[in-house]
Amino acid sequence: MSLLSLTALGLTVHPQRDELDQEFHARPFERLKTPSLISHLALLSGPGREAIDRDRAQIAGLCDHYSVAPPAPGAVHLSVDCGPFRLKWERHSEFSAYTFIALARSAESFADQPIQQLPPDWLAGLAGELLVATHLDLRREPNPPPTLEQLQTLLGAGPLNGCRAADDAATVWSDFRVHPDGFTRILVFDRSLRETQAGRLVQRLLNIETYRIMAMLAFPLARQTGAEITRIEERLANLTDHMNQWVGLEQDHALLAELSELAAEMERIIATTTYRFGASRAYDTLVERRIDELHEARLPSVQTLREFMDRRLAPALRTVASVRERQESLSTRISRAANLLRTRVDVALEQQNRDLLQSMNRRAQLQLRLQETVEGLSVVVLSYYLVGLVSYAVKALYKLGLPLNPELVTGMAVPVVIAVVGWGMHRMRRNLAQHN
Repeated sequence: MSLLSLTALGLTVHPQRDELDQEFHARPFERLKTPSLISHLALLSGPGREAIDRDRAQIAGLCDHYSVAPPAPGAVHLSVDCGPFRLKWERHSEFSAYTFIALARSAESFADQPIQQLPPDWLAGLAGELLVATHLDLRREPNPPPTLEQLQTLLGAGPLNGCRAADDAATVWSDFRVHPDGFTRILVFDRSLRETQAGRLVQRLLNIETYRIMAMLAFPLARQTGAEITRIEERLANLTDHMNQWVGLEQDHALLAELSELAAEMERIIATTTYRFGASRAYDTLVERRIDELHEARLPSVQTLREFMDRRLAPALRTVASVRERQESLSTRISRAANLLRTRVDVALEQQNRDLLQSMNRRAQLQLRLQETVEGLSVVVLSYYLVGLVSYAVKALYKLGLPLNPELVTGMAVPVVIAVVGWGMHRMRRNLAQHN
């Protein structure tokens, strides 16, 4: 039966459909044969396209050296057989992980590591700062199994961590310490692992080692930030005490300026730590998931990987979480104190404005009384001048021969002039009031 293609069916395919589907199948687990040796590096090269391109170019140079296909443009992972070893490269948000896999040629554990097969100058050209360096040895479990003393000669004299993993198909051992060669060591005894199962187990163990260190990056920052938060808390307590001792509006303005400085400093700290604290929480979640996927079973007298993480990693990350909560709480407290102080300043300003308005009202009333007094005097002055004009006019008419008594006419004109001037002033004041 022939199958119709999507094009023949007349359907429009989303341009990112294939890319999204391939993402589900990207970064597959390696198929590992026993015995194998694995060297794993993780370098913090920072986020951004420039860092990714730089790491990809370095991988392309190694591929050219061994005449194998380089990563495609824009690729963030690669798995390729270079001959002496198999290379697996994965680019993450802020770091690149390099895994080198080779079959074990020696019966001695952790001997002839695949990283020794790399070109001498290639490792020195890797961008970023090394955070994780691990050697993992995958061996058949001997019969009888090695004693703790024998394991400590391989992994270190300190306390060992171990468990049965992969549904009892393997035994995992490590001390999670950096050895004199700069690498941590993980020893895996194959009891009945299939190749794909071995690949999944090794990848999960390397992820645990990588993500636990990446999660711990936030711990030094948390301790430094904790000291800064303590200092800011003390300053806030002193400012709050001064707020309770009200002196005046000028002091409140000074306190408000200091609180603004504290708020700005707190926001700077939060901006500096938000990414790292959030990343630490995400890495911790990944560690928990990878440990869950191991399906651990306890070995006698040995703490499991989960118990080791609970005793070592969890307290550090609880410190990080505590500092994150403290800085959020302190930011809220500073904001609340500033709001309270700003409210008090606003109330004080309103009282000042009220007093100022009352003073202006009293001043306006005094000005009104003075204006009324001046208006009364103006009526008298205008009436005086008008009466003088009337007197001059009457005298002129008397000289022209009209039978008038100047003194009598002038005296009779006084009340009339005063009445007319008073009525005119009143009319003008009423017109002005209507226009206003």
